[in-house]
Amino acid sequence: MTKNSSDSTVNHVAIIMDGNYRWAKKKALPFRNGHKKGAQNIEEIVKASIDCDISYLTLYAFSAENWDRPKEEVDYLMDLLDDYLHNDIKNILKYDTKIVVSGDLTRIRESSRKRIGEIVEKTKGNDILTVNIAFSYGSRQEVTNAVKKLFLAVKKESSNIDNIEYADIAKHFYEPDMPDPDLLIRTGGDKRISNFLLMQMAYTELFFTDVLWPDFSAQDLDHALTEFNKRVRRYGKR
Repeated sequence: MTKNSSDSTVNHVAIIMDGNYRWAKKKALPFRNGHKKGAQNIEEIVKASIDCDISYLTLYAFSAENWDRPKEEVDYLMDLLDDYLHNDIKNILKYDTKIVVSGDLTRIRESSRKRIGEIVEKTKGNDILTVNIAFSYGSRQEVTNAVKKLFLAVKKESSNIDNIEYADIAKHFYEPDMPDPDLLIRTGGDKRISNFLLMQMAYTELFFTDVLWPDFSAQDLDHALTEFNKRVRRYGKR
C-alpha cells in the first residue's frame, strides 16, 4: 500500500479489535493462539496507519467487562500483556510511536503498570503516530470518574455549576488531549460499540467488517479509509 493511497483525511482511527477467540476456534486452535496472533497483528496496522498519515490510533484491547471472562482466559491475557510489554511492543516502538494507555490500570499487575509507565515516559516525545491502548477500559467508567473529578474541582474552587460545559468534563478523561476519532472500525462482524469512547464518538463515522482481527490487514484498513472518504460529515448541519 502506498502512502495516502486512499487520500485519507482521517486524523484519528479507533479500532475494536474483535474476533481473536473466533479466529482460533475456526482453525481448531486453543484460544491462546487467537489472542497471540491478534497481539502480533498490531504491528501491521500501526505501520499501515503511519503509511496513511494517520496521527492517532486507539486500539480497544481489553474492556472493563472482559474481567468477567473465564479466569483461565483472563489470567492468560494478563500474561500476554506482560509478554507484549516486555517483548512484542518493541516491534511498534521502532517506528518512533508515542504510546499512551487508557483505562483502570489499578486492576492489572504491578509489573505491568510499572512497564507501562516506563514506555509512556520513554515515548512521550515521539510524534509520528500516537498509539492509545485502551486496556481495562470502559467508557461509562471513564465518564463517571471524570464527573467525580470535576465535582471535586468545582467544590474546591466554589465554581458556579451553571458555567460547566462538556469540555470541563472531557479534560478529566484518560487522554484529554487526543482529538475525537474520525473513524471507528470494528472487526469480527458484530455491530455494536461495546462501551467504547461513547462520549468521544458523538460524530464518529462507523465501519463494521466481518474480517476477524488476526486477519485484519493493511489492505482492510485501506478499504475502510476509502469508504470513509466517500461519506459526507455534517455534524448535525445540512
